Order: sequence, then C-alpha cells, then structure tokens
Amino acid sequence: MLTGPVEKDLRRLIRDQARSLDGLIVALEIMPDHVHMLLNCPPNLSPDKIMFQIKGSTSRALRLKYPHLARMTSLWTRSYFVSTAQSVSSETIRRYIENQKTR
Repeated sequence: MLTGPVEKDLRRLIRDQARSLDGLIVALEIMPDHVHMLLNCPPNLSPDKIMFQIKGSTSRALRLKYPHLARMTSLWTRSYFVSTAQSVSSETIRRYIENQKTR
C-alpha cells in the first residue's frame, strides 16, 4: 500500500512534518506496510506528540489525494515503537534502517 507515488508523497510529507516540529530525519525507509525512521527532535517534544503529528498529518493528506486510501477505516494504527539511541550509535541505527528494503 505504501509503494510508488504513495511512498514518494509519504516521504515528502514526513520530512515536511518533521521540519515543522524542528526535527531532523536522520534515516527514513518506507516499507509496503510500515515505516522505519530515525528522528532527531527537540527534547521538549514527547514521542507520542511527535508520532501523533506525523501520523495525523500524513494520513489526512494521503487520504485526500488517494481514493483507495480514503476507503480504509484507518491508515495508521495507534501503535509505534520508540527507543533512545543510548547504547547504539546513530550511525548503526541509520545503516539498519537504510538496509531494510534489501532484507
């Protein structure tokens, strides 16, 4: 579902939303049914606020543009995984994310 033109638009939308939150996307890989990303965001933003903003804005925009997505009950689930990069370098995480499509 997140392939072709949808993937391209989603990539742009995520980058735009991260920028609006004063965040930086270090790595981003969009799979057909989920997204991997490494974000560097200000400490005053909680992970749930960041994900709420990214998921909400991308869902609205994609569902307006693509009728087949508008027919779905929901584009995103409410779940997400967040972790700090304490014990692993950001470079290691970036490489992991970038290699997801080759697995």
